[in-house]
Amino acid sequence: QVQLVESGGGLVQPGGSLRLSCAASGFTLDFYTVGWFRQAPGNEREGVSYISSSSGTTYSSGGSTDYGDCVKGRFTISRDNAKHTVYLKMNSLKAEDTGVYYCAVDFTSLYAGNWYDLIKYDRWGQGTQVTVSS
Repeated sequence: QVQLVESGGGLVQPGGSLRLSCAASGFTLDFYTVGWFRQAPGNEREGVSYISSSSGTTYSSGGSTDYGDCVKGRFTISRDNAKHTVYLKMNSLKAEDTGVYYCAVDFTSLYAGNWYDLIKYDRWGQGTQVTVSS
């Protein structure tokens, strides 16, 4: 069964940090572009970051990356092919970072649009809740 599973969410105070993980079952995540998105109540799902494939190497942080303007300088995406996992390290968290965070995988790499377009991705995880509050 092809599945993505996010973990690492929780409650954190403003200024704190969390590290989210995205793992796959039924396929090897290493070969595909992965995006992180988030959705706050009443808002549309928005792109947080993405990392491209590192072509099955064992580079721990391989692939091109990009970030949404609201998280640049605070969040870092990486992948560990030895663990078949993509991470999102979130520092200096703010209340407005609160939401459900989803990872998604692009299996085909055929879409020529932007990395933050939802239509680019073929499979989504169930999400993990991140709440930033004092």
